[in-house]
Amino acid sequence: MNATRRQFVKTLFAGGQASFIGHLLASNLPAAPTPESNLSFLIFGDWGTHGGVPQMQVAGQMTRTAESLNPAFMIAAGDNFYDAGVQDVHDAHWQASFERVYAARSLQIPCYAILGNHDYCGNCDAQIEYAQSHPRWVMPARFYTHSHTIGETGTVQFFHLDTCPFLRDYHKPPSLATSHDEKTFDARQRILANVSTQDTARQLDWFKQELSTSKADWKIAVGHHPIYSGGTHGDQPELIEQVLPLLRQYGVQVYLCGHDHDLQHLQADGINFFCSGAAGARLYPLHHTDQMRFAQSTFGFMSASLKRDELAVQLIDDHGTIVYQTTVPRPV
Repeated sequence: MNATRRQFVKTLFAGGQASFIGHLLASNLPAAPTPESNLSFLIFGDWGTHGGVPQMQVAGQMTRTAESLNPAFMIAAGDNFYDAGVQDVHDAHWQASFERVYAARSLQIPCYAILGNHDYCGNCDAQIEYAQSHPRWVMPARFYTHSHTIGETGTVQFFHLDTCPFLRDYHKPPSLATSHDEKTFDARQRILANVSTQDTARQLDWFKQELSTSKADWKIAVGHHPIYSGGTHGDQPELIEQVLPLLRQYGVQVYLCGHDHDLQHLQADGINFFCSGAAGARLYPLHHTDQMRFAQSTFGFMSASLKRDELAVQLIDDHGTIVYQTTVPRPV
């Protein structure tokens, strides 16, 4: 088995290993970069707007970047389908917001996806079910992990989290008075119904177990909601309280997110936080925070290229301009 296949075979599911090899190795996906190259990937969040103009513009720049970068995969950081997720695997949203938008050959690569709050307004299980018959869409569970090789000797492990159930606000019964309109009221009811079925203690136990046994050179966590943010939603106290201590304890170097509709880089607690939540939905204003290293309210996405000892990041807008770039060294 060659190195490219090994990095896809090593996909672990919440609750233990599962057989998910078949569709990840589907013959219609182009080969990942050779073992001698960097491991490159794209990150985009808050995107599924039925192929609206900003989404299409960002997708066009993702296509151009992928043609030169040759990424091994993409990461979809949640809020995949606006405004209320998908209803089933046959929902027209799949074609209008995903298949037809990211249709270029350079983007026919695995897309590791997580759920956002707008996805929680719909049928979350349908997004997991869709992955079983569509090899490009990878969501084996609401939280999961996968590992890849970097060149010939490096390794990286990604930990995809389901952050919605952690937020106390989503567990509060909505009222028409505080929801402002009936549409928002209905959406909050659907989110409440979905988050109430989830066990955050089990997810944290899984996360701690996976982190404690990981031998990867790089540990990268992915969640829809920010931990720290200068965006409209701001810092997320529940994630600071429950998730951040595990990132610190087990040496996670990077946390990727969406939710705030902008592009950001923040640093705190020895961790680099990148927000890439500007791939289609309307933009949000920003405010300065002590952790902020860069922030811009512009449509765009993030590209990343990993070597064993450094991560190169570019934040790219919908016109193809690199609005920010930085290199994150791997701590010894």
